[in-house]
Amino acid sequence: MKFKIIWPGKTKDKEIKAIQEKYLKKINRLVPCTLIECKEAKGIKDRFAKRIKKIEKNHIEKHIEDDYIICLFDKGKQMNSKEFAEFLERIVKSPTPNLTFIIGGSEGLEEGFIEKADFILSLSPMTFSHELARIMLLEQVYRALTIMKGMKYAK
Repeated sequence: MKFKIIWPGKTKDKEIKAIQEKYLKKINRLVPCTLIECKEAKGIKDRFAKRIKKIEKNHIEKHIEDDYIICLFDKGKQMNSKEFAEFLERIVKSPTPNLTFIIGGSEGLEEGFIEKADFILSLSPMTFSHELARIMLLEQVYRALTIMKGMKYAK
């Protein structure tokens, strides 16, 4: 099984990007994982959030095949790290070819997209910037993989 993580736009903050790359490298030692930064909606005022989300949805969908889709959304299911590892292990053992995580842009994900997801995950009841949420997801995926493989998590 391959993992994909998709989000609109490039990470602009160099320090955050460095942390993302660090975790992506660690994840790839355990399972093939591709990070896809698809095109984001630009030049549209925030008051047109629905339009922004629809445009970004169209760009994200181009990278989805017959994948198990996990969308990150603040109203999704929350889990601790051990529960998340057990959840991922069940998916990895299934016949699904790819596991795809999708994080929305600054306006979030389009509602219809969330409804079509196989699973809705919340990292926290708190609100985080989309760039920080990216790091949190990568870290939790890596942590879950180490739990699944019985490895000691390097602190």
